[in-house]
Formats: sequence, C-alpha cells, structure tokens
Amino acid sequence: MSMQQQIESKLADAIACKHLNVVNESHMHSRGENSHFKVIVVSEEFSGKRSLQRHRQINEVLKDELANHIHALAIHTFTPDEFTEQSGQVADSPTCLGGSKLD
Repeated sequence: MSMQQQIESKLADAIACKHLNVVNESHMHSRGENSHFKVIVVSEEFSGKRSLQRHRQINEVLKDELANHIHALAIHTFTPDEFTEQSGQVADSPTCLGGSKLD
C-alpha cells in the first residue's frame, strides 16, 4: 500500500468523511519521494470545532506517519457547509523550504 493510500485509509476509518482527498505533492519538492501530502477532509464531525482542534484530530490519526514518513502535510478541514461556501476550492500548498530528516 502506498503512503497516499495509507493516509486515505486511516483518515476514512477514523473520521466520517463526506469528502476526502489525499494529494501526493512530493513531485513539487526537491527529493520527489512520498513525503509531501495535502489532505482535504470534509466532515460533520468538524462542526463546532476550531481549526486547531480539527488539525489536531488529523495529526492524531496520522501520528505514526508524521513521525516516521511524512515531511510535510497541508491540512484543509471543512464542514460540508464550509466546503460548499468555498466551492470546493482550497489554497495551494506552500513551497517546501527543505529540511527533510533525509537531508
């Protein structure tokens, strides 16, 4: 199973997602390995939660991957209403500044 598939599977198992998209952005960075990802998670579970709480929830689900495999993770979390208001659009990920554990 690829890292992208592993991330998708873990998030789908842990959170009741209305929409889930895991994007491998590794090709946009110097090493090109499976270490840079963007996740877009839409769930009713995020209702009433601040952005920090939502991100902590994602970080907890992916704690092993973040500690051992992923260099960068852009997290975009929405309730279904927020996602509709955004017309399904999310910001581009920032440029990687390097500093991988592998460097």
